[in-house]
Amino acid sequence: MPDHRTRFGGLSRRRLLGGGAAAAGAAGIGWSLLDRPEPAPPPATEPFYGPHQAGISTAAQDHVAFVAFDLRPGVTRDDIAGILRLWSGDAARLTQGTPALADTEPQLTARPARLTVTIGLGPGVFTAAGLDQRRPAWLRPLPSFPIDRLESRWSDGDLMIQVCADEATTVAHAVRVLCRAVTTLTTVRWVQRGFRNAAPGQTPRNLMGQIDGTENLAAAELDSLVWDDGAAQPWLSGGTALVLRRIAMNLETWDEIDPEGRELTVGRTLATGAPLTGTDEFDAPDFAAVDQHGIPVIPASSHIARARHTHAGERFLRRGYNYDDAPEAGQVSNSGLLFAAFQRDVDTQYLPVQQRLADFDALNVWTTPIGSAVFVIPPGVTAPGGYVGQSLFES
Repeated sequence: MPDHRTRFGGLSRRRLLGGGAAAAGAAGIGWSLLDRPEPAPPPATEPFYGPHQAGISTAAQDHVAFVAFDLRPGVTRDDIAGILRLWSGDAARLTQGTPALADTEPQLTARPARLTVTIGLGPGVFTAAGLDQRRPAWLRPLPSFPIDRLESRWSDGDLMIQVCADEATTVAHAVRVLCRAVTTLTTVRWVQRGFRNAAPGQTPRNLMGQIDGTENLAAAELDSLVWDDGAAQPWLSGGTALVLRRIAMNLETWDEIDPEGRELTVGRTLATGAPLTGTDEFDAPDFAAVDQHGIPVIPASSHIARARHTHAGERFLRRGYNYDDAPEAGQVSNSGLLFAAFQRDVDTQYLPVQQRLADFDALNVWTTPIGSAVFVIPPGVTAPGGYVGQSLFES
């Protein structure tokens, strides 16, 4: 018979399985030291301080929560300023991986995962604070569109926070901390959570399977189209406007459409996201091109044709997130898109595009806006000790 001591390098089978426990344990320690993982890289963080709030031109993170609040009756101007001071201080800490004041789960802050917190003000803040004269002219609910089926549980609000990070746990913790801090002065009106995923350098897809977000602003265009110059309201210089639309998708009926029908509806190919007149996602669509029968290759009713800006002033920065919630009674799915649009002026940039979509977009058969809100996003905090909205309340 073979000598087990030879097979196990001098360790007999008996010693290895029983009497050699100490030796095996020592060997185990050696293996754990050799296999010990490399030190963790520094936490991924996004800066909090700067002329603009983070979470707008920041590279979009994987997870988002939009939370809107209503002010409780009797809340004063000083109370609102206090809320903004508290949120700003906590956001400055959380985004850098430091616990917020009175943080009951400080362990959850160790992985900031590129956390950003963006604070917005609704129309009610200006009335409650006695500052209606400083309210931007465009800060009001959007006009009613025939395609809308808006629900109050997804619309409007006096205050808003947009919390983004690459990890859902980070988002959930930050939302809880920020909400808990203001319960005596506000009530939560709605929470909308979303997600987006794509390989590095690629555009994400929505839950209809389409590449979504191809044509967006370049960094060089932000100053003229997104960041307010303070001409109409000096306190808003460096801030912007947010339109948030919750768009439900009827995926059950969308499933019945063949690939060609889907492509004609959107105006882009499913595989690459290229316009129907091109081969690459970023090719410019040729809306004048026709086939051998004289029929436009890209239908005039297609989504990209209706969403196309008629001049440069109708462009805005888009950050889209999918949502996939528990189905309502009698439904199979409850999915859609949280569409965030940032711009200087809602009236001149967003509304003309939305009106064209409402009038004649082929995609309207399968999509329905069920939530809508408009917020002003104050400029950023430039140094410790300041707070979001300080230029509004103290100028």
